[in-house]
Amino acid sequence: MLKPAALLIAALLAGATACSNSTAKAPATTVPPAAPEVPVRVAQSTERSVPVELAAVGNVEPWTTVVVKSPIGGTIVKMPFRDGDIVKRGDILFEIDPRQYEEAVRMWEANLAREKAVLAQAEAALSRAQAQEAHFGKQADRYAKLFEQGIVSRELADQTAVEARARSTAVRSETAAIESAKAAIAADEAALSNARLQLSYCTVKALVSGRAGSIRVKEGNLIKAAETELVTIHQVQPVYVAFSVPEENLLEIRRRSGAGRLPVSAAIPGDTQAPATGTLSFLENSVDTSTGTIRLKATFENRDSRLWPGQFVDVKMKMQERPRAVIVPAVALQTGQQGNYVYVIRPDKTAELRVVTPGQRIESSISIDQGLASGETVVTEGQLRLAPGMKVKVL
Repeated sequence: MLKPAALLIAALLAGATACSNSTAKAPATTVPPAAPEVPVRVAQSTERSVPVELAAVGNVEPWTTVVVKSPIGGTIVKMPFRDGDIVKRGDILFEIDPRQYEEAVRMWEANLAREKAVLAQAEAALSRAQAQEAHFGKQADRYAKLFEQGIVSRELADQTAVEARARSTAVRSETAAIESAKAAIAADEAALSNARLQLSYCTVKALVSGRAGSIRVKEGNLIKAAETELVTIHQVQPVYVAFSVPEENLLEIRRRSGAGRLPVSAAIPGDTQAPATGTLSFLENSVDTSTGTIRLKATFENRDSRLWPGQFVDVKMKMQERPRAVIVPAVALQTGQQGNYVYVIRPDKTAELRVVTPGQRIESSISIDQGLASGETVVTEGQLRLAPGMKVKVL
């Protein structure tokens, strides 16, 4: 039988052994697993020459717009074209009933013929009066000498002198009649010319080449002189494209346009063809103070008639060529609270957030003015799963 002291020592030894076994069986501390690599797609930044352009929204304007009216009134009897036709300068558009104008021409032709006959009579009368003036002048001289010699009486000498003066007056009268006949002829010729001009207006022709709009009248309609609008023609080859740019670009535009014509392109939204090309041809003479912009116009040949009056187009005006610009795909550029940035892949396969200054956009790419060098690797897909310093796996 054990004593109490021995029992206490045995109990203490048993407890120490149990504690030692418990410590030996405790699990080791857990180490957190490594962060997974983020799959991304990448591209290399490149270096090339890019154009520096001003972009704007433009509006197509016709080169010339002509509202066709007739200087005379009458009934439309013929109309050899249709709505929307392409017409050329000199083409016949409308014909007006010419009968009353033809009668006016014939009337003035008859008046002119009558006045010419009157002139011929006056010229004949003048010739007769001049002959009589010469005859009676000689008679008066002869009788005056005979009177001086006492051969004839004073009464007879005075009578022949009076007769000579009467013949001189007749000459002056016939001369005035001739002048009057000539003036009447000139008036009739002017009236006849005007009548023929009015007759020519019966055929309404196109003054410019272009595309006709909706025809406002039909055959059989009675039109008023200089009032009724017949049709509107837009000249579309060439055309203008008008657009506005901020006034801070005015100095640069003036400087570069003075050295040569600035190229301008116009792209039709949704059109897969290459943009139409033209040149800057007009600079407004004042800045719009309400918007702070300056209005410009570019001229386009528009030989294929792609540009349509009133149409909105995307305009780009090339200012200069920037050499050795850093280019990346546009999808690499992101926008956050810190501004524009791209993710750059370091050599150790970790991501670096790089704040950059974007420049000109070129189709599906964009130039980077500051913050990126040529040859660096940028992330183009998978940025949403990235954070600075994270490991990446390039797909």
